[in-house]
Amino acid sequence: MNKRWDVLGIGVVAVDDLLFVERFPQPDTKNPILAQGRQGGGPTATGLVAAARLGVRAAYCAILGDDELSRFSIAELEREGVDCAAVVRRAGARPHYAHVIVERTTGVRTILYSSDGVINPTAAEITAELVSSCRVLLMDGYVVETAFCAVELAQAAGIPIVADVEIGAWPAAAELVRRANHLIVSLELGQQASGEREPAAMVAALSHADRPCCAVTAGERGCWYAERDGPVHHVPALVVPVVDTTGCGDVFHGAYAAAIARGEPAARAIAIANVAAGLKATQPGGRAGIPNWETVEQVLADQG
Repeated sequence: MNKRWDVLGIGVVAVDDLLFVERFPQPDTKNPILAQGRQGGGPTATGLVAAARLGVRAAYCAILGDDELSRFSIAELEREGVDCAAVVRRAGARPHYAHVIVERTTGVRTILYSSDGVINPTAAEITAELVSSCRVLLMDGYVVETAFCAVELAQAAGIPIVADVEIGAWPAAAELVRRANHLIVSLELGQQASGEREPAAMVAALSHADRPCCAVTAGERGCWYAERDGPVHHVPALVVPVVDTTGCGDVFHGAYAAAIARGEPAARAIAIANVAAGLKATQPGGRAGIPNWETVEQVLADQG
């Protein structure tokens, strides 16, 4: 069936002002800023950028205003080839806004954010026509009311749902974790959702016959995944010089959604996502290091 988009994302967009420091500041100290800059961010929006760079037709649905941050967010997404036709403009609305402090010595980041002015689409604004226009639905756990409506419409239409639920969205997003058929969670969220302590056990607990893929990502430890209720497999992390881990999880989800939309089997989609997330970590910010399809294929070919 012909679809307008390959991946439709409904969830958070953010504007990230990045501050790079040698080491994370301790209380009551002064520290020089080594570098700074502004990039687009947010789990779903960054995931869509990853999908677009991997060559699929990506689209974003949200409510934004006409302020500087909203204009920046839309311009950045459109520059990457993400269709923003489904973005609704509303007075006073704005994206999430964050200061991201990145420790240059480790690449680890701390995010200080504000949600003032953020308005999520209501269930009435998520229509069957909108959702049925995509091959894969990408959701994050910060738009709970919207998520449940979109998930129901996607399930009715047989559209795969890729869930990106962070620990900060728990337990409000527990139902999204339960209902998503392609579930990829962090180590922390996996522990909360499953009650298990080891990644393989988390995957085994969260997998079931109606879930085509479940994965737990663990940064430099790699990721664990299972298809339906099959055996759990481990994929080592890509060995790269880490500059900044901001957005790695978002890129993993977006790359996985893109691969599924392209018709790749779950195991290869996990491998593609693992490489894309690893390459992202080699550059500062949440989006600068996201690779294209040819680069990911070359890395996979080099891995044998």
